[in-house]
Amino acid sequence: MITILETAPLNTVQDCGRPGYRNLGVGCSGVMDMLALQAGNILLENQPDDACIELQTFPFLLRFDVSVSFAVTGIDADMELDGQTLLPWSAATAAAGQTLRIGPPRTGARGYLCVAGGVDVPVILGSRSTQLRGGFGGLSGRFLEAGDTLGIRPGGAVCAGYAVIPPSAALKNENDAETSGVVTLRFIPATDYQLFTEQSRVLFQNCEWKITPQSNRVGYRLSGDKLQLTKPVELRSYGIVPGIVQVPPAGEPIVQMADANTAGGYPRIATVIEADLWRLAQARIGSRIRFQECSYEDGVDAMQPVEDWFENMRLMVSRYRNSSIRRQSGKSGGKK
Repeated sequence: MITILETAPLNTVQDCGRPGYRNLGVGCSGVMDMLALQAGNILLENQPDDACIELQTFPFLLRFDVSVSFAVTGIDADMELDGQTLLPWSAATAAAGQTLRIGPPRTGARGYLCVAGGVDVPVILGSRSTQLRGGFGGLSGRFLEAGDTLGIRPGGAVCAGYAVIPPSAALKNENDAETSGVVTLRFIPATDYQLFTEQSRVLFQNCEWKITPQSNRVGYRLSGDKLQLTKPVELRSYGIVPGIVQVPPAGEPIVQMADANTAGGYPRIATVIEADLWRLAQARIGSRIRFQECSYEDGVDAMQPVEDWFENMRLMVSRYRNSSIRRQSGKSGGKK
């Protein structure tokens, strides 16, 4: 069991989401940064879809009411377990009664607290994710509050003493270095790309778009140059997935995120590739982003470095586990 001692709005229970219900008007939800969740679950030898706590506001303070292994991924921040400093992106084990404090991030926007076995809340429509707009999933479909308790699924492994290189270093985008402080997102032209003027298509890639305070888990609203259509159009509503970039009449793009609407009718200029969505999830309000066109084939191939990163992580955890088992067996043998 976990007890929340200090928190602020926007922190929720999330997993990989609930795809397959958009035809019923139910969005996918799930974590904003899928890489951070997967890394945490690999570090703890969890199942890929085990639920975590997604942190957007800090500081965050909790008490472990049972002994459990855990990992905090997604951000670089000051973290203390009963006053002892911990490293991010690493596995550690807490004893019953110990408290974990996570301070504001130095880098990144969202942290992910994963526990061995996964956070245990009811499964609704195949997922434990919080659906804020629908008011279900997670813990009663709402933000976490001080005094809340969360269960932990049984059978989690005991893990501690190893860490991974975060994706910001392992999967570094060379284009980011060319424009310091600007996050580069690769995109594939969307269905309505050619409906925009040639000048607007050029501006879309050359503009440094700013993430506005009106951004949230539903979508990131960007400010910058105004994009224009060659002529006014009226589109039928269409299905939406995270990553689609829509352009409302005002001309400034909206990037759909994890809690994206299930349908919409604004013209679609682009779709951010899956391999880069985590970069946008970790970009803070006020950050600047740039779009870079790529082919469909390049967008698909961009997932290979991500899969390689995951596989190297699994191998590291497996080798550490086997080494630990051998050491323990040697100690047991020496005592006999």
